[in-house]
Amino acid sequence: MIAGSKADTKYMTDEAFSKAKNAKNKALFLLEGATHIETYWKKEYVTKAVNKLVEFYHQNLQ
Repeated sequence: MIAGSKADTKYMTDEAFSKAKNAKNKALFLLEGATHIETYWKKEYVTKAVNKLVEFYHQNLQ
């Protein structure tokens, strides 16, 4: 899961992450300083999120 550290919705991410008990591999990546909306359009946050997703997929979808 990916969330902005300043996202108003971060509490939902934290709750969902903690409840993912049966997830074989899970990770929580925080975009420091990002709000929820900024994670969709601010290039610096989008780039970090996409890079993290690629890394996670390469490690877990083989």
